[in-house]
Amino acid sequence: MQYKSVVATRKGSPDVLQIVKNDLRAPRSGEARIRVLATTVGRTDIGYRTGDLGLGPRPPFVPGYEVLGIVDAVGEGVTEVAPGDHVAALIGHGGWAEYIYLGQEHWVRIPPALGWTEAAAVVLNYVTAYQMLHRVANVKAGDTILVIGASGGVGTALLQLGQLAGLKMYGTASRSKHASLDRLGATLIDYHVEDFVAVLRQAEADGVDYVFDGVGGAYADRGLKVLRRGGKLVEYAPSASLGALVLGLAKLLLAKVTTPGKSIEAYGISALYQMDKRPFKTDLPVLFEMVQQAKIKPLIAATFPLLEVAKANVLLESGQVTGTIVLLAPECLG
Repeated sequence: MQYKSVVATRKGSPDVLQIVKNDLRAPRSGEARIRVLATTVGRTDIGYRTGDLGLGPRPPFVPGYEVLGIVDAVGEGVTEVAPGDHVAALIGHGGWAEYIYLGQEHWVRIPPALGWTEAAAVVLNYVTAYQMLHRVANVKAGDTILVIGASGGVGTALLQLGQLAGLKMYGTASRSKHASLDRLGATLIDYHVEDFVAVLRQAEADGVDYVFDGVGGAYADRGLKVLRRGGKLVEYAPSASLGALVLGLAKLLLAKVTTPGKSIEAYGISALYQMDKRPFKTDLPVLFEMVQQAKIKPLIAATFPLLEVAKANVLLESGQVTGTIVLLAPECLG
């Protein structure tokens, strides 16, 4: 028996994505085999495919940062999950496939009643946003935040979770995306025609408490300018390479010297997960419960069949996406 996966055969445009067939094998000891029902297409996937993120996997590889599905079979010694369980995992790459094999220590159970589309949007984007708000910034009701890049999957998650936490929020987004974001409770700034530094200095004379930057570069430097004394900038934009990461951190540290009393922290969910899986495995069920209780509702930009991922890549790169693009197995498409 065989299954299909989508492989980035080399660096480049969506044309480098090719569907290949693989032999289905039995899971090894300590491993579970999952029939993939949902995953997403995100900016990091695009950066890995194009090679713009030099720290990513080398071609050929299967992209796909997270994976959700049903346990199909388990290897010897597996006790944490069983065939038929609905599960999710954070993997970095490998999710654009009909089946995946992964050690049982990675899997988190999904409530069976939770829809695959919304669950897929939560695994990476909402955990990232939740951890930045509550583990890195430790926000409290009444705090003021700025989200740079508010229309993306993580940006919209920050706004929804920030609204739930009682925060006063500002977000940068192009005018065409404001209608989709209006209900999320933020004052929106069109970065194409407005200088967010000038807008915030007028609106918040003492500065904002936290800036969450998902764009990087000059935006991080400018984000520091609108922080109050004692405020924190949380940088979560992916770095193109190790050199770019070092240069970016050096520039931010230099900016910190010139703006004393403000702190900077870089956040990367993958690095944190590799060091300690417990926070992720604790936070994801909390977010699944929030979805079930209708406290949060992920913004879904579009859904595509799992193997039509090249089309989803084109859409994301168009810059017209608000929220998350989800890939679904055929049986999950309504």
